Amino acid sequence: MQQKDSWLLPEGIDEILPAEAKHLENLRSQLLALFSNWGYELVIPPFIDFLDSLLTGSGHDLDLQTFKLTDQISGEMLGIRADMTPQVARIDAHNLKHEWPTRLCYVGTILHTRGDPLEKTRSPMQIGAELYGHAGKESDVEVIRLMLEMLSITGLQNVHLDLGHVGIYRALSKQAGLTCQQESELFDVLQRKARPELAELMDSYSINADLKQLFLKLPELNGGVDILTKAQTLFAKANAEVQQALADLAAIAEQLSARFPALAISFDLAELRGYHYHTGMVFAAFIPSVGREIARGGRYDNIGEIFGRARPATGFSADLKLLSALSKQSCPPPPRQLIFAPYLDDADLNEKIRDLRAQQQAVVQQLPGQTGSASQLACTSILEFENNTWVVRPLA
Repeated sequence: MQQKDSWLLPEGIDEILPAEAKHLENLRSQLLALFSNWGYELVIPPFIDFLDSLLTGSGHDLDLQTFKLTDQISGEMLGIRADMTPQVARIDAHNLKHEWPTRLCYVGTILHTRGDPLEKTRSPMQIGAELYGHAGKESDVEVIRLMLEMLSITGLQNVHLDLGHVGIYRALSKQAGLTCQQESELFDVLQRKARPELAELMDSYSINADLKQLFLKLPELNGGVDILTKAQTLFAKANAEVQQALADLAAIAEQLSARFPALAISFDLAELRGYHYHTGMVFAAFIPSVGREIARGGRYDNIGEIFGRARPATGFSADLKLLSALSKQSCPPPPRQLIFAPYLDDADLNEKIRDLRAQQQAVVQQLPGQTGSASQLACTSILEFENNTWVVRPLA
């Protein structure tokens, strides 16, 4: 017997209706054209993959977000992709095998076992771009610029860029000689900005007193460009890796400010977004109306090592469905132009309909015996026979 509520969808899974689907598809086409104009080539990874490939370099968080099943043919564990970046890294490392920088882009649905606490969706449509084969900060600047151009096309205003660098925490942890367990504990506390717990942890660790103070100061290092000056003073005794990370952040921010003078840039040196995944600079874009990032990315060198080639890599991603919804709010699409054609077995009428569609005009033809008038079908014009020819007239 059919369930009463068989029309219900699983929690966090949505379907896109015609008006929204058209707007989303138009935006998808515009963004892929933008990526193409920057030299980024489209790739289409599979929706399902071997679990080891999907989770390479990603850490525990992505493991929890991945739906898993057993392949009935090979007996191997498979996963439904929760992030497309590892798959794109495999394409670069194993399939393309270029020695020069490779620029790739992608778009497709991913699936999460749990929804985002704020957005609730479990089926984002991930869109992004990746640049492989260049280790310098110049490639970081390029992908951030491309992300900002993407948001500009989307029509979003008052974009705020947040910059961080996981290399600072990695270098401090290495310098302090933290064990894997200690590093994981400290990571969790810093992510939650739990300062009392942080102080307790530092008291329990047998590490250099100066380094303890640096860890205690990390959560305070967030704000405007003056934070970098403050950090350079505080980290004067830190190793060269920390100094280089701070210098790279300053240089990247300077280049971005020169290209985008109105862009608000802030820094958070305790931001460890994607720590198990990223190796260097991390960044995220925010707008005032949304309580979480709308796009994010960073550097994740050597992710292709498991696929045979460790290559420098940097990139970003966003949820196209979220961008489409925000774009529709900021730039409502124009009314759809739709021409109504009567049902009639007439060669001239059929030819006129064919010509209109060839000119990229939308024509819906009446079906015999159908219900629904031209206005009920949301048509804006109608084909009428006048003076021995078929003409388009505005619908009264």
